[in-house]
Amino acid sequence: MRLAGPLRAVAVLLLVGLTWVLASSILGGDSNLVVKHFFSGTNEEPTTEPKPRRYKCGLSAPCPQKHLAFRVVSGAANVVGPKICLEDKILVSSVNNNVGRGLNVALVNGVSGELLDTKSFDMWAGDVTDLLKYLLPLHEGTLVFVASFDDPATKLNDEARRLFEELGSTAVKELTFRDSWVFVGAKGIENKSPFEQRMKNSKNSNKYEGWPESLEMDGCVPLRSPSEG
Repeated sequence: MRLAGPLRAVAVLLLVGLTWVLASSILGGDSNLVVKHFFSGTNEEPTTEPKPRRYKCGLSAPCPQKHLAFRVVSGAANVVGPKICLEDKILVSSVNNNVGRGLNVALVNGVSGELLDTKSFDMWAGDVTDLLKYLLPLHEGTLVFVASFDDPATKLNDEARRLFEELGSTAVKELTFRDSWVFVGAKGIENKSPFEQRMKNSKNSNKYEGWPESLEMDGCVPLRSPSEG
């Protein structure tokens, strides 16, 4: 008779516990996890997948030492402006309020990676002479980042195209009205630049009514040694 009270209490606790487990299972809970928590007293939380690591300018992998991470995006039609990112710093963008129709250019010191200047050149209604004056005095080793917006080519003449060829471009010879173009070259480059893309303006393949799709290019451009610079 003396054990009736304690046994009744144990029975009540077991009944309450089993009722809770059953209710959790009915309501969509993980019964195995509930039982484990009930008997062990632990409160484990489900593990989550680690977030993918982000590298400079959104690259999928880090650049080697003495290389600069970059991403160049051409404009989309005549609506969304281009963007130039270098070492996780936005050099050219609509947010920076330094983009314009035509060719958007960023000049970078090829030894230190320091930004030297940014400027846009209107190749539809502007004067190509301004572009020539900008490119002609470049120092050896200067890195040149270019992103098109709307129309990059109408005002380009043979001399301007030749200057871009000397910077390592191969596509500039064929660049025409409203093509999309992204390019990274350097003054005094010995070979053709590996960093260049062009999308031809074509009614049959344009993503937008009068313009091809925007181009996006990223990579790692090597710095020069001080002796080369």
